[in-house]
Amino acid sequence: MASILIVEDEKSINDLILMNLKLVGHTGRQAFDGNEAIAAMKVFRPDLVLLDVMIPYQDGFSLMEQKIFKDIPVIFLTAKDSTTDKVKGLKLGADDYIAKPFEAVELLARVESVLRRTKPAAHAARVIVINNATIYLNQRVATVGGSPVDLTNREFELLEALINNQNIALSREKLLDLAWGYDYFGDTRTVDVHITKLRKKLNLENHIKTVYKVGYRIEV
Repeated sequence: MASILIVEDEKSINDLILMNLKLVGHTGRQAFDGNEAIAAMKVFRPDLVLLDVMIPYQDGFSLMEQKIFKDIPVIFLTAKDSTTDKVKGLKLGADDYIAKPFEAVELLARVESVLRRTKPAAHAARVIVINNATIYLNQRVATVGGSPVDLTNREFELLEALINNQNIALSREKLLDLAWGYDYFGDTRTVDVHITKLRKKLNLENHIKTVYKVGYRIEV
């Protein structure tokens, strides 16, 4: 997984981002202002930077103008969500721009997307082993005990959504968004049906957990 520098002056938000990154297997380092970010970059080269715009001493735009994170992908996290600010951030070289407030699931999806695009070698062998099931995410192949398991496209999309947010509870509605798309108008019970099939096919009854009144979580 990736090492990520979080530059955010609100400690509660910074800590929450770090916690969610760790839940899905990333490692993180924290900075709470522009000067700390510069100091961190002198001793640490992250795979990705999550950068707030409005931080003390030197703001996020200033750090980008100074090319502090040269050749490192950057995602802006900010309450400055006007089109002008977004365009400025992207023109300065940011790879993505997320407006506050944001959901952890959205942040993790954006992180995954940027890393996949900018660090293809690191994602060339995205292999997850759970119990005696092995999931090859890039090849879209799953095996149990070394034998291939026949998963439908939708089952694999659902499995990937769970894995990309491993150890995080996802609502049925969020799983529909991630695996079926925002244009799906069917009953959320279809998620339950597909979860049952995944558990049985991959012997993951003890790993895909039902979260009461929420949805599901895969424990890795």
